[in-house]
Amino acid sequence: MLVFGFQQGVPFTNNQAERDLRAAKVKQKVSNCFRTEGGADRYARIAGFISTVRKNELNVLDKITHVLTGSFSLCLAFSTYQSFYKNAPNLLMKTKLFITSLLLTALETQAQTVYPTLGQIQYDDKRFEKLIPKGTQLEVLATGFDWSEGPVWVKDGGYLIFSDVPQNTIFKWSEKEGISVFLKPSGYTGLAMYSDESGSNGLTIDNQNRLISCEHGDRRVSAMPLSGGGKVTLADRYQGKRFNSPNDVVQHAGNGSYYFTDPPYGLPKKADDPTRELPGFGVYRIAPDGKVTMVVENLTRPNGLAFSPDGKTLYVAQSDPDKAVIMTYPVKSDGNLEAGKLFYDATPLVKKGLRGLPDGLKLDQSGNVWTTGPGGVLVLSPEGTLLGRIETGQATANCAWGDDGKTLYITADGYLCRIRTKIKGAGW
Repeated sequence: MLVFGFQQGVPFTNNQAERDLRAAKVKQKVSNCFRTEGGADRYARIAGFISTVRKNELNVLDKITHVLTGSFSLCLAFSTYQSFYKNAPNLLMKTKLFITSLLLTALETQAQTVYPTLGQIQYDDKRFEKLIPKGTQLEVLATGFDWSEGPVWVKDGGYLIFSDVPQNTIFKWSEKEGISVFLKPSGYTGLAMYSDESGSNGLTIDNQNRLISCEHGDRRVSAMPLSGGGKVTLADRYQGKRFNSPNDVVQHAGNGSYYFTDPPYGLPKKADDPTRELPGFGVYRIAPDGKVTMVVENLTRPNGLAFSPDGKTLYVAQSDPDKAVIMTYPVKSDGNLEAGKLFYDATPLVKKGLRGLPDGLKLDQSGNVWTTGPGGVLVLSPEGTLLGRIETGQATANCAWGDDGKTLYITADGYLCRIRTKIKGAGW
């Protein structure tokens, strides 16, 4: 604990220059702390207390209790007060030292928020311990959502945004500010009720620092500058026919194309909706010139997608309970895809009764695949071996790397979670 620039137990000094230096240091520390949320209120209460000490020094401990109660143990308060009693020349100085030390301790503690945890980590391969050490916990950052989806980290702003599809809302989360509404409506701009999943779904940030959104209700892929300005439609039709409900999207770092999936989940009556215009559920590419082509046409429920670290392979998850698989597609030099191959079959896990289906997925720098699926998040080696699972106990929709690239944010039904790993995500 630092107090006026020195650690607890260092003798008090009568050297005025040294005291001024220590006072300046702690003033800066306290000033920085008071810039946090609620800091102004704490400052007013502390300042008001100190100003009354001279008038009534007999009630010092009572006033300290009222000002600081609930932030930390009174046992700590009294022990700290006693430790300074011998070193400070008068009651006012002792009180100032005492309050400063406790205030800094309290603010430092508040800055390291303790979040509730969820689920457990299942280790199926020893290599998984190098990615997530044993004892690591899945933290719950926020809850109360209808169906959280499409998380993406905004590097320039240092915050996460994600969709709540039924609420037609994009939420924002940051360590400092917590949860807030980022954009509403997010995926449906009509007047009447449309469907039970009308909002945005998958999100990504493109190489122009724009938010790229898959919009269920408006049945399109859109782009919106994060610096301000309205949306533009990147694609809403293939061969003149409207999409079903674009689900997830990713941009290729090399050729600049956008690749997205188009299952029926956002339609009012899903696959049986009479407004369907396309016969199947494909994977599409939007070329830099705006041309839309279908690059995969034989999947029944294409969903999440992500590129390998070198951009040479596209991974696509299929959310079909009868064929819950992850497929890989080599990327050609012209941006089209070669024939797909089976990478991992999660159908046996579905048949065991584990909640969830293959949905959103990401890769790390070593080529491991972190895919939502039965039981939570499955972590697969580059060869397709199951290394372990982050068991959320919920139907888990998607995930995204954030912070310094080693934090995996997870959207699991009504929860927003995160877990720290020992590896950085691809693209970091």
